[in-house]
Amino acid sequence: METKISIPKRIGLIFLGLVQVTLALFAFLDLWARPAEDVRGKKPFWIPVILINWVGPLAYFGLSTRPRR
Repeated sequence: METKISIPKRIGLIFLGLVQVTLALFAFLDLWARPAEDVRGKKPFWIPVILINWVGPLAYFGLSTRPRR
């Protein structure tokens, strides 16, 4: 039996996927551009964390970054 996903649900899933990828991309760009002293913990630690869907990028922005000087 084949399960069909309606067009609105497909569009919603695609949108959520794009948001997640964009959030991770911005987290990686911020990690690359931010000085090491403005990141809590070591920069290499945050690379695999950011790869965790939704939670990783949000944790990076919420927990790791210090205000820019």
